Amino acid sequence: MPIHLRRLLPLALAVLVAIPGGSQEPNQPLNPAFTPHADPLDFDPMVRDGYNHFYNLDYEGSIARFDQVIKAHPQEPIAYAYALQAVIFRELYHQDLLDTTYYAHDNFLTNQRKVEIPPANRQRIEFLTHQTETLAEQRLKANPQDKNALFAKGFAKGLHAAFITLVDHAWFAAARQGLSARNDSEAVLKIDPEYADANMAVGIQQFAVASLPGMVRVVVGIAGVGGNKEKGLRLLRISAEKGIITSVESRTTLSLFLRHDARYPEALAVQHALAEQFPHDYLFRLEEANLAKDKGDGPGAIAIYKQVLADARKPGFFVDPRLQMALFGLADTERGQNLVADASKHYLEAATQPDCSDWLRKRAELNAGQMLDLLHDRAAAITHYQKAVAPGGDQSQAEAARRYLQTAYAGR
Repeated sequence: MPIHLRRLLPLALAVLVAIPGGSQEPNQPLNPAFTPHADPLDFDPMVRDGYNHFYNLDYEGSIARFDQVIKAHPQEPIAYAYALQAVIFRELYHQDLLDTTYYAHDNFLTNQRKVEIPPANRQRIEFLTHQTETLAEQRLKANPQDKNALFAKGFAKGLHAAFITLVDHAWFAAARQGLSARNDSEAVLKIDPEYADANMAVGIQQFAVASLPGMVRVVVGIAGVGGNKEKGLRLLRISAEKGIITSVESRTTLSLFLRHDARYPEALAVQHALAEQFPHDYLFRLEEANLAKDKGDGPGAIAIYKQVLADARKPGFFVDPRLQMALFGLADTERGQNLVADASKHYLEAATQPDCSDWLRKRAELNAGQMLDLLHDRAAAITHYQKAVAPGGDQSQAEAARRYLQTAYAGR
């Protein structure tokens, strides 16, 4: 498959469904009496509090609250979907998979990275997915027009598809689940055209499918499925403006799609608003820096990365900030600005973070070695290539590291 198609396929599949996000601002008053086009449970105070913790990346606090919602409402399918969202994104965050530069630019379709999810956590994800779908199907057998059950089923499928895309690279299964989530959401909109949250899955699919060449649609088994980028963006704007549990998620996706099409001023406007609204959300702040970097504003991106890192040093400002993500992005940007010594320093700092995944650590070691070669410190460069090629754990950087062990890096 040509390289440009290999790059496009993982992006489209990765965004078939949920991207980091969640509900509306937790402190915003919500009253189901004025918003009938959503599941009543979306307005429960414990649900709102769960999303409050979710937005601060306090996944454990969020999961604990959503578990309480399940205990109080064990027959409500959406209750299990809330917990599913928090559990999945906790795992993705701990694996350094929520930095969108990974799947927006890197060719991870052929990446050899293996993501190890603790068996108990994977089992929990499968249980929550199954339980949501099972309860929803039971409700639909009793009432095929149950829009809330349809939405919950599609929402869970979408979340699960995002998980198996980013963790397992299960492209075919993810494509089928993403299409099924779209079908469920389209069914919701036929019943209630004002059910704003249902626009998200349809909008994502419309944009993603439109980004795929026809031959790739055949490869992933979704031949004949239509797509339209502008329609997808329009639907996402509806769910972003009016959605109850997909509002911020839709804005995050909008930013990613606009970034993919190099519409950087629009993407930055969306992301800056998110970062201002949620200043303690490490991921939203980090994504603004990533966008500035992609736009070509190296100095601006460097300033944002450094401010994020400065805020991370303030006690309690962020919950569990994964500093390696910001350090690696900063180093990449400095590399692009030909600040080789600074880039080397920050790649090495990323590699030494105690919670850094083995994949990102070895990636940082490889890049540090390249910078050290450019600084003519061959002995130090070899040391870091050897770390990148070390046996055990992630081996996705091994081939490149072996190459530079033989011949010093001379590029940029």
